[in-house]
Amino acid sequence: MSRSRSASFEQQRDAIRASAAQLFARHGYPVTPIAELARSCGVSKALLYHYYRDKEQLLFDIADRYLDSLLAIVAAVDAEALPAPARLRRLVERFIAAYEDAAVYHRVLVQDVKYLKAAHRSQVNAKQRKVVQAFADAVAAAAPQLAGSTLLMPVTMTLFGMINWTFTWLKDDGAVAYTDMAPVVADLFLRGVAAVRPLKQGSGNGGRRAGRAAGRTTGRALRQAA
Repeated sequence: MSRSRSASFEQQRDAIRASAAQLFARHGYPVTPIAELARSCGVSKALLYHYYRDKEQLLFDIADRYLDSLLAIVAAVDAEALPAPARLRRLVERFIAAYEDAAVYHRVLVQDVKYLKAAHRSQVNAKQRKVVQAFADAVAAAAPQLAGSTLLMPVTMTLFGMINWTFTWLKDDGAVAYTDMAPVVADLFLRGVAAVRPLKQGSGNGGRRAGRAAGRTTGRALRQAA
């Protein structure tokens, strides 16, 4: 029987992930050496390898744990059993609030996941698909005219674009806070999506191309939208 890890082991891993996410977000994964990671964490390289097999495993853990936190938000909102528009509004508000506190983790997801090994990248993409599907389901429930439409995923990706870009331009010390922007994004989307109508069949190749493109990017949606 394998021994369970101590609480201090997990706390140290948390601290390493936080420091590494800061460095990866600032400099990029490829150019951040293990030695600098160890220094930022206040540990030796040998001790860092005690917690993580290599730098790639550390990158995977950052992305994987971050996506777990987003999926936990989805589960918490679902547990509230809100009416469809309120559910979508709550998802938008909770995700924007999460991005405020986890901007570096989101930046790592955006810029560095492409450096993961295939198996790890596949796991990350699978979790991203779950997040995107949860939003697509919420959009379809709030705007039932789009359910089953080729526009559903492009419209969902448009919403992700509104949410995901926020952390790139909204200043922490600016006049507008994340809590101010969350209802603005929700209002813009919910009031606008009510006017969107499905594409007519045979209306041209544009709708089919949009549908196929959205399907191809679903697995990378959080990165692509940002």
